[in-house]
Formats: sequence, C-alpha cells, structure tokens
Amino acid sequence: MKKILLFLIIFNLCYSSLVSKEPKLVEIFSGLNGPWSFSFINDRKALITEKQGNIFLADIKNKQLTKINHNLNILVDGQGGLLEVLYFNKIIFITYSENRGKGRSSTSVARAIFNEKELKFKNIFRAEPPINSGYHFGSRLVIKDNLLYVTLGERGKGMIAQDSTKHPGSIIRIHLDGRIPKDNPKFKGKENWLPEIYQIGVRNPQGIDLSPFDNRIYLTNHGAKGGDWFGEAKYAENYGWKILGWGGTNYTGTKIGPKWMSGYTKAIKYWVPSIAVSSMVIYKGEEFNEWNGDALITSLRDESLRRIKFKDNNFINEEIIFKGNIGRIRDIEIQEDTGKIYLITDQGSFWRLSK
Repeated sequence: MKKILLFLIIFNLCYSSLVSKEPKLVEIFSGLNGPWSFSFINDRKALITEKQGNIFLADIKNKQLTKINHNLNILVDGQGGLLEVLYFNKIIFITYSENRGKGRSSTSVARAIFNEKELKFKNIFRAEPPINSGYHFGSRLVIKDNLLYVTLGERGKGMIAQDSTKHPGSIIRIHLDGRIPKDNPKFKGKENWLPEIYQIGVRNPQGIDLSPFDNRIYLTNHGAKGGDWFGEAKYAENYGWKILGWGGTNYTGTKIGPKWMSGYTKAIKYWVPSIAVSSMVIYKGEEFNEWNGDALITSLRDESLRRIKFKDNNFINEEIIFKGNIGRIRDIEIQEDTGKIYLITDQGSFWRLSK
C-alpha cells in the first residue's frame, strides 16, 4: 500500500510539472473591429491597426486603447484596408490599400514620425499598376540593415507575379525613405525588373521576419486550394507562381502546375491542404528558450499556432502548439524584453502566450 501511495505521489508531481510547462493563453483585451497588425513601441505599449482604417495606441498594462488620427487615403475593399504597422526608431511604417480612384487600389507604404495624437504620413512606395481587385495585398514589413522589405500580393491576377515590369506578386526592397538601393537585382543582371523588386513569383505573402540567428529573411505565403508555404526571401529569385502550384489546385479543382521544379525557389515547408497560413516570427527570447531559432507560424483557417524547426533551409519537424483556442490568428509578435508571445485575432482579441 505504501508503495502504491508513493507511486501516486511521484506520478502526480511529474504530471503537475509537465502541465505547468504548457503554454498559457491569456486574453489581454477584446472588442477590436477587424484588427490586422500590431507593433510594440516598448514593453508596455503597442500600435494596433484595424482594417477599416483605425490606428490605436494600446496600453497593455492598463488595457486602454487610444485612437490616433491620420491622413491616409484608404480604399477598404475585400481584403484591403489599413494593414501592416511597424514601429522603428520613432518612425511608423504602414502598408495599406491606397485609393487610386475608379475602384482601383495599390499596396502602398507610408511613413510618419511617431506622435501619440496624430500621424502625418507620407508615401514612400506604391505598387504599380493600380488594380480593381479586393484580393491579395500581401503587405507585411521587415527591416534588415536599414532597408525595408515589403511583401506584395498579386491581387488575384495570377501570372502578373511573373511580370517583373509590374510590382504585384513580388518582394520589394527600398531604403527607409523610399530611395532605391543601388545593389537591387535590376542593377545586378535583371535589367527588365522594376528597380524596387527583390524577388518575384509570390501569391499572397502575409508573414515576414528577420532571423536574429542567421540574419536571413523568412516569409509565409498563401497558396490557392493547397500550397501554402514557409520559406526564405532570396535575392533575384522566383517562387514560381502561377507556373507552380506548390501542391495546390485552382478553386475549381483544375491543376495549376507542379509543386516545384528546378530554376525556382524551393520553400522549406508546404501545407496541402492549405491552413491559410498568415503571420510569422522567428522566436528569440527567454520565456520559451527551447524554441530559439524556430519559426512560429499562425493560421487563419484552422486557427492554429505552429512551431517549425528547420536548419539551413531544410525542414526538420512541425509542432502544433494550439489549435482552435482563440479564433483566426492574424498577427504574432514577440515582446523583446520578456520573450512573451502576443497574438491578435480577426475576432478582435489581443492575447498573450506565456509559461
């Protein structure tokens, strides 16, 4: 009897220890209307965008939201509206579907000096040509070596992603003031490419991050009916849309093309069927130090957070951290000082994931 009791005590202690290490989800606040992106200013405050056009300053500790006025000319249409926000050295960068008249819009990038009451934005880039479509704006931002990388969706136009004389369906690289780097692909052998383009052949990339471990940029991309992927942004290369289908098909069920073939950038991980992969980060922090260097990838369709372990562009394994707990996850960020993970959902809630 004593042996049985001792076994039960040890089992309970071990089980409690395992349970205590599971990540905990805590809702910080709710009530947002279609939030799309957020960016930390410090360990207490963050900027949040709503697709309908609002920018908020969020006090995470006090759970308060303060609206900030701005001057952007937004066309809210389908998936378009006010999209990414990125805070960097007292500058705010924004992507949005700019109203270009007659129902047309472009994925545009603007910047403003940070001010808690009003942001006076000035455009530093707009995708050409403007298109009458409410689909596939891309719109994520990351900074590497004081250069701004922007993901541009192909606006539902398919093979436009193979036309390097047009911006939609590409990754672009510009200076923080909009100037064009002199070592962009156009000036290094890709004479027919627009000067801002860094890489072509993407469909709707809604996640991007710079790894602090290998200094490479990684991104996620929506496929069609199947073919979502996670991979690296590569100089002057081509991910192949819509020559390649990445394992997916058209929504009508017809075949698009092979999953991959030589001459095109190969992704690290594909999802077939699609999970509607959205945002991503490369984790670095103390809170989950066993995840350092791994990609944390969010999903809209199956409402999951996934951890991808990879090395040298080779996929190792995938873990679903949680699924279906909080709704469609639109964005994910890491609080730099604490390593805690924050998420925002289409349902209008702001969450913290911690131990």
